[in-house]
Amino acid sequence: MTSSTQEMRKSSPAFMQALLESERLRIRIVIAVIVAAFAIRSLRTLILFSHKNLISWATTSLLIVIVLIYELLMLRAVNRSIKGGRDLPNAAWIANIVVEMCIPALALALLSDATMEAAYKPLANPAVLLYFIFIILSTLRLDPIVSRISGIVAAVSYLFAAAYLGWVPTFGGGASVLSPDRAVVGFAIAFVFGGFVAGAVAGEIRKQVEAALREAETKRQMERLTHDLEVARSIQQSLLPTSAPEIEGFEIAGWNLPADQTGGDYYDWQVLPGGKLFVALGDVTGHGIGPALLTTACRAYTRANFTPENGMLTAMERVNAALNRDVGPRRFVTFVAVICTPGSSRVELLSAGHGPLFLYMLREDRFDAMPAQGLPLGLMPELGSAPPVVLDLNPGDLLVLTTDGFFEWANAQDEQFGEERMEDTIRAARERPPAEIISALYKAVIEFSGGTKQDDDLTAVVIKRK
Repeated sequence: MTSSTQEMRKSSPAFMQALLESERLRIRIVIAVIVAAFAIRSLRTLILFSHKNLISWATTSLLIVIVLIYELLMLRAVNRSIKGGRDLPNAAWIANIVVEMCIPALALALLSDATMEAAYKPLANPAVLLYFIFIILSTLRLDPIVSRISGIVAAVSYLFAAAYLGWVPTFGGGASVLSPDRAVVGFAIAFVFGGFVAGAVAGEIRKQVEAALREAETKRQMERLTHDLEVARSIQQSLLPTSAPEIEGFEIAGWNLPADQTGGDYYDWQVLPGGKLFVALGDVTGHGIGPALLTTACRAYTRANFTPENGMLTAMERVNAALNRDVGPRRFVTFVAVICTPGSSRVELLSAGHGPLFLYMLREDRFDAMPAQGLPLGLMPELGSAPPVVLDLNPGDLLVLTTDGFFEWANAQDEQFGEERMEDTIRAARERPPAEIISALYKAVIEFSGGTKQDDDLTAVVIKRK
């Protein structure tokens, strides 16, 4: 085996397995060829029965039995290696090449007709065909150099067998190239040439095998990745609220749809000591497994820090400091927090780089602009935020928090859904419950997109004053 093949065997268990299975197939074909040759020889002996043919058959049978025992032992070793997931020693591979290429030479030397002229004995014996069979089968070893070596060893062993049978090379220029003396050299050259041709074929087979193994490995990795993403998605979805919160004076609903298996958006709510309700919506830059992990960290930080003791601004500053230590320079979170007081129209809101926020005033039938009070979380060590905004919601007023996946979704003409269509949809659904308002928004953006791909996560929270 060449060094490149040895490296592949060591670095790729799949290639080693494919090589061993290919070798097993090769040995089985060799055994089948030997058995078929023995059957043909036995039939000829039976048809042309004579004492001389019987002796020749017995010699042939002895040689075939020896070869079969050797091949069966090799087959057993290969089967054990496949079953145990281990490789054959390099010495076994090399010895097998040499031994098999000497089998036809032994057949030539032991099974040639004694009455035939010495010059014709290496040419007229059918055992010569075994050389070509072994050279062809060397392609299954998936190594071009092995096939070339097989051709060279075949030529050398053939010339030795011919010399043993009495062949003497001639170097004069008078003899024809078709004479028996010259034909022996021609056969040897043909074996070498056949080995190089087989090497070219083996190289192409190896490329196909390696390509197939890479494709299979890629497929396995994709399946594992898909499974891992499905697990991550189920975990992420399980962290979202499972039911709408109950708080006096308000109706609240939330919804999330990632663009991939996992997303960078999330929403959350929790009842604080004293009965107030904390509502959060966050949007991490990007979408996928990385942002999904960051949303989980953001959720944990907000739940730990948004307490009545800290106050909204202090809690936000602590969450920002924690995220700034965790995220890289290109990651940040736009975040908005809302605290609702039960039985009161008073609502506190603090936005860290998240917008636009849609505040719909039912009595005036208008939307109020809601700018962010601070930078996105994690962007800078210091939040640098203005104090929270205090809203006084009248019955029917709506506070709609969405991520940019809604209004930035574009149609086939590359036109975005936009804030104006968001406002029109909210206005048209203002009498409905919050969950139905979210459904109306999703339906409107889907109809507008006209079937274009969802490129960003969609998340919405609607707070409605009863």
